[in-house]
Amino acid sequence: MPTTDIEYLKHGDRVLNMRLFTPEGDGPHPIVLDLHPGAWNNGDLTQCFARDEVLAAAGIAAATIDFRQAEDRYPSSLLDVNYAIRLLKSRAAEFNLDADRFGLAGQSSGGHLAMLSAMRPADPRYSEIPLEGAEHVDASVQCVGMMWPVINPLSRYRHALRLRVGENPPAWTEHIPGCHDIYWVSDENMSEGNPMLALERGEDVKLPPAIWIQGRPDMVHDYLDPESGGDLTEPDRFAANYRKAGGECEVLIIEQDTRSAVENSEKLAEFFAKHLL
Repeated sequence: MPTTDIEYLKHGDRVLNMRLFTPEGDGPHPIVLDLHPGAWNNGDLTQCFARDEVLAAAGIAAATIDFRQAEDRYPSSLLDVNYAIRLLKSRAAEFNLDADRFGLAGQSSGGHLAMLSAMRPADPRYSEIPLEGAEHVDASVQCVGMMWPVINPLSRYRHALRLRVGENPPAWTEHIPGCHDIYWVSDENMSEGNPMLALERGEDVKLPPAIWIQGRPDMVHDYLDPESGGDLTEPDRFAANYRKAGGECEVLIIEQDTRSAVENSEKLAEFFAKHLL
């Protein structure tokens, strides 16, 4: 399938890249921007290629980007994502895309960024990078597909710290808290840039249709937050909050051992086809 590589943004001498996967056939095509995982510290756009090929094969254009992370700190990633959405919309005719049929996707920390960007498309902190000649273009989207997102950075941070001091701590708890510390810096930031807590605070946010694809068992993303005061693990807690606020959110449970299988990317493609095709 056709691909296009784009230098979509520069910060000083630092170039951020995008790859666009375009479906065969006539357009304009709906478009999904797909965000890579990496605990807000690691990873790059290549981690999304396999999934985005599946989306393009289903008739949905898919773009994936590198974005600032790690020591660039929150909310740098959100600024780059917001800009990428507006850029793709503004150049939709050039790339044979339909700017009115736009979705966001992301895995793990990328799922968090996708959901937070969708909920706050006009947040002045996230949209502060100007797009010359397209000042009227916004970063709103029609739907969001998440694969085991870190939807609540604060609870996941505390979850990892609790496990790390227990008997036989899981290996992942050795590095995850440090990744949070580098990117988020403080508990206050992890609370503020938090889709779960934004809903529980009653913030006025956008609520496009969403899906949460979750492998089980998965103690990294699917756990009970003892500070929640309830008995729902994070996927079901978020979905309940989202529905209570007036949005549509499906939780799709899959086998953890096969979560990276092509079939699960196809389930994501089915969700986007339902809302964008």
